[in-house]
Amino acid sequence: MGAQIRFRFGRDDLLRTRFAIAPLIELSAATYVLRLPSEFPEHHRFVASTLPALSGLDLDLLYAINPLGRRMWPNFNAPPPVTPHPGIDEELERIARTPADVVAADVRRAFPEGVPVDLRRFVDAPEAAIADLIGQMRSFWDAALAPWWPRMTGFLESEIALRARRLVAAGGTSAFTALSRTVSWDGELLTVSPVAMDSREVDLAGRGMMLIPSVFAFGVWPRVDAPWPPALTYQPSGVGDLWDRGDGADRALGELIGRRRALLLELLDHPASTRALAERTGWSPGGVSTHLGVLRRTGLVARRRNGREVVYSRTDIGDALATRR
Repeated sequence: MGAQIRFRFGRDDLLRTRFAIAPLIELSAATYVLRLPSEFPEHHRFVASTLPALSGLDLDLLYAINPLGRRMWPNFNAPPPVTPHPGIDEELERIARTPADVVAADVRRAFPEGVPVDLRRFVDAPEAAIADLIGQMRSFWDAALAPWWPRMTGFLESEIALRARRLVAAGGTSAFTALSRTVSWDGELLTVSPVAMDSREVDLAGRGMMLIPSVFAFGVWPRVDAPWPPALTYQPSGVGDLWDRGDGADRALGELIGRRRALLLELLDHPASTRALAERTGWSPGGVSTHLGVLRRTGLVARRRNGREVVYSRTDIGDALATRR
């Protein structure tokens, strides 16, 4: 059966389950995608457009702290966020404030057989090593992720809106079991199996859980190590379509309702706000709103208010058109 991570939910933990977007986790995961592109075919457009931008950058520490081919790796450089949607600047500042003893202990935990030479600096001189690492993370972010970040966040916000509604409307069964085939839920225990780590049971003890959808996550990543809060990172469906610049809308559907409206209808495989759709397409919010208005009046999409935003979703007729091939 393999190793399992079992999160035990108490009476209040389901109520305290929340969602977040994690720039640091995306950054860390992207280093694997770009070093092992053949293993991530869904990201081939991202890889092809990004690798030239990394040429000449010094990324030795960044790659070393995200090692290939291991069951354990450090966590301090990609902890779960403490706010729902932090910016990269505040997250890098948070890494800079990580106590030196926490960094050293985390690196030792990840390499119980002995810390490699290229990571000894994080044990012997953590402050200087962290400063150099942050510089490399910033360079990597600017070259690889910043050009795509608005589109990525639009996609992730759509996923969070969908998953949060499921959690509220139908409880944990609907919200958790659709995360991955490796995740199961019995009303008290959320089990991730198999995992590339030792089996463990984590009592949430009123802390709740953070769910982190990630564009670059591969598999489901349980986060269980102190001092960071319990979290589960997972990859939503439809990530491969994220890298489509917008010229792939079905030609026949585009001829019927217009190319831009056809693309918006395709992108609404997850409910999304006007702002999120504008970020994903690069179009103006006003233009997106106009097209959505036409789609709504023709019965292809529906809208409803979610807090301060209006979220759009496809109707059954819209689904039939968007998925017809």
